[in-house]
Amino acid sequence: MSNLSGIIKSIRNEMREDRGISGDGQRTEQLGWMLFLKIFDEKDKELELLDDKYKSPILDKFKWRNWAADDEGITGDALLNFVDQQLYPTLKELSALDTSVKRQKQQT
Repeated sequence: MSNLSGIIKSIRNEMREDRGISGDGQRTEQLGWMLFLKIFDEKDKELELLDDKYKSPILDKFKWRNWAADDEGITGDALLNFVDQQLYPTLKELSALDTSVKRQKQQT
């Protein structure tokens, strides 16, 4: 558990230096989204292996594996613009109920 605390502290310290983030509340929200996307993508991979008909409610361009896990992917201002102008606004529009219902239906 102390390792996880250290990792989160390190991430928060990095985020404090990012321009465009205006406080701990915004950093906490964004860190929450990042953890959510990483975990959700891992679950999606598992469901994709178990069910050929499974389709993630997250659009391909917003899946963790397609933008964050790519070492050759976007960085710098392009990454900030992608996250702030495309990713977060799209995620905020997702309905939690619609997402969970779609995932449940596709699993059966």
